Amino acid sequence: MAATTATATSYFFGTRLNNPTTLNNGRFHALLNFGKKKAAAPPPKKKEVKVKPSGDRLVWFPNAEPPEWLDGSMIGDRGFDPFGFAKPAEYLQFDLDSLDQNLAKNVAGDVIGTRVEVADVKPTPFQPYSEVFGIQRFRECELIHGRWAMLGALGALVVEALTGVAWQDAGKVELVEGSSYLGLPLPFSLTTLIWIEVIVIGYIEFQRNAELDPEKRLYPGGRFFDPLGLANDPEEKARLQLAEIKHSRLAMVVFLIFAIQAAVTGKGPISFLATFNK
Repeated sequence: MAATTATATSYFFGTRLNNPTTLNNGRFHALLNFGKKKAAAPPPKKKEVKVKPSGDRLVWFPNAEPPEWLDGSMIGDRGFDPFGFAKPAEYLQFDLDSLDQNLAKNVAGDVIGTRVEVADVKPTPFQPYSEVFGIQRFRECELIHGRWAMLGALGALVVEALTGVAWQDAGKVELVEGSSYLGLPLPFSLTTLIWIEVIVIGYIEFQRNAELDPEKRLYPGGRFFDPLGLANDPEEKARLQLAEIKHSRLAMVVFLIFAIQAAVTGKGPISFLATFNK
């Protein structure tokens, strides 16, 4: 009895099996006609995916050719994946190696097929996605990081404007002067503040990872996350999702600029801009 083992092909290093050989099981069908010939059953309809024509589709760079696995069906898909990280992973299936001690040479097992992993969500709180390099997980990471970047970029500007302390120096001020928020002292120590953050954020992330619906993982909605009912209209929801992912990407770029600026000049964004007005 043959068993199969799976070895992954890495698209980052350019290895891919284009025409894998498959094992022919020698199946046959016997057709017996008795009486009136029955009409063949129509083939099952494939689920259609609405994809914009390549000429009308917006891409990340003028005249860029989007890869085939980015079909434009995802919100904010502009066909940007130059390294092929989101390419569906294929696995080669090998037959068992020959392990006969009486043979002069044991032959390695041949490739008998390929297998493609399905990017489903499993009920595991620390690794919910079965495919770590799947496009579904990448979209979740992009959106979560983008939301934090929007908060961080806005917080860096607001805090420096109100307190005069740059965001990269806020930690040093907290260690010297104690825990504070917007220049106002807090009634607990910095250690207590860290524990509160770890417990609260840890509980929130644990609850989010326990959700198995990919849509609810990213857009939970309800009275807590959509109290005004802005996403009740499907078209308005799609517009808001597109606006959010655009702002998320912009915020991540902005905060990267903040980090480079702080490392080079040692100044915050507001104090750095103030030097040009002198």
